[in-house]
Amino acid sequence: MPKGFRSFVWTAVSYQLKDRLKLSPSASQLFFSVAFFPWSIKPLYGILSDCIPIRGRKRTPYLVIATLLSLFPWLILGLNASLRSSQVPLMIFLTAQNLGSAMADVVVDAMIAEAVRVEKAAFAGDLQSMSWLAMAVGGIFGSLLGGYALTNLQIDTIFLLFSVLPAMQLLSCGLVEENSVGSRSLSELDNLGSSNGNVSTSDTDIFLAEKSNVSTTRKRTNMNKKTGTVIKVTSETFQKGRSVPFQWFHSLKLAVYSLCRAFRQPIILRSMAWFFLAHITVPNMSTVMFYYQTDFLHLDSSFLGSARVVGWLGLILGTFVYNRYLKHMKLRRTLTWAHIGLVTLGILDMILVSRLNVAFNISDKLMVLCGSALADAINQLKFMPFLILSGQLCPPGIEGTLFALFMSINNLGSTLGSFVGAGLASLLNLSSGSFDNLLLGMGIQVICTFIPVGFLFLIPKDATGLSA
Repeated sequence: MPKGFRSFVWTAVSYQLKDRLKLSPSASQLFFSVAFFPWSIKPLYGILSDCIPIRGRKRTPYLVIATLLSLFPWLILGLNASLRSSQVPLMIFLTAQNLGSAMADVVVDAMIAEAVRVEKAAFAGDLQSMSWLAMAVGGIFGSLLGGYALTNLQIDTIFLLFSVLPAMQLLSCGLVEENSVGSRSLSELDNLGSSNGNVSTSDTDIFLAEKSNVSTTRKRTNMNKKTGTVIKVTSETFQKGRSVPFQWFHSLKLAVYSLCRAFRQPIILRSMAWFFLAHITVPNMSTVMFYYQTDFLHLDSSFLGSARVVGWLGLILGTFVYNRYLKHMKLRRTLTWAHIGLVTLGILDMILVSRLNVAFNISDKLMVLCGSALADAINQLKFMPFLILSGQLCPPGIEGTLFALFMSINNLGSTLGSFVGAGLASLLNLSSGSFDNLLLGMGIQVICTFIPVGFLFLIPKDATGLSA
């Protein structure tokens, strides 16, 4: 739910960039792309939480650290007007805030993946659906309250109010039950190779292990010139003082090997390649459309908040439709229909920009509401099968790392798609006062939406959301 409620404050950030900092649509989209980059390196947080326990625990300490990073930027920005009104400091603090949010998301995803792995496939879908439902409920409340807050409150007050949520999350960390892992993480990774029966231990891994054993069991003999006595240094003495770092290194090495073995599975490698290409080949014009809706159509913040509520309802609808009717459909077919739907929505945006809807007495608000709801529903239909599948395929011991890798590749593709969208907006000279070429930009986006369909051969032919 906290992840969805972020819409409460990030809508205010959009208005801060547009109205206070006077950024162009392309500059604003570039700003968001940089600020959200921490979501693209989530495997780093996963490796840390999986392989380096803090005081014997893999999840709770990292959740506390992440929550602190999520809390303090909003407090500082809310209390300091100069930092809030300067582009570079604002970007730094928002990037730090996203670092904390992304790290917390990794920890929660790892907990979900651990639960999914031990349950049946059907329940896996239900568990993921519950997670998305909670996020959607948070998004609904965040969008409703965010629209109201922008109309009645100052930006600094909104930032300070939102800081209450990570503060509550920090208190709730004490309610998370987690057993001490001790050296269990290392033993799990040591046994991971045997749990993946179709993959053998790499020659490099064996060589490094044997080399380590030889070096740690060998006794070094030195002759003291004066006494002639032999000084023996056993492996126990040799390793003393560095056993914990050595164990961390060994755990990290095994995690990387296990991650590579899991990622080489065709259902993982080829599917993630498709999702990455699906993002970078379609320019993201969402920020430009936000400027168009506010500056040209003059839609107020309260209405746009309501539009986001409809979008979150569309996400819930997409989750329900997938779990009720599309679980057993081949992924290729599901993704093909999803992109046909996205092309249709792109055409609706072109109708809105060209003002053809006015000729047919269709209001701008109705067009925006329908487009928002259907876009989120279709994107959910597109993402749900792989989300569930990735949860099932996470090997034991590296749930946080592998699941974070799935999500970060998707986020990195989305970030690069935003860069492409920002470049296209700059190339077409789109600004808050000039939308003459926006119709052309939307046409290019619609054409590009067909490109990922041509790469569907990357998706295994018989893959569904319930089987690899």
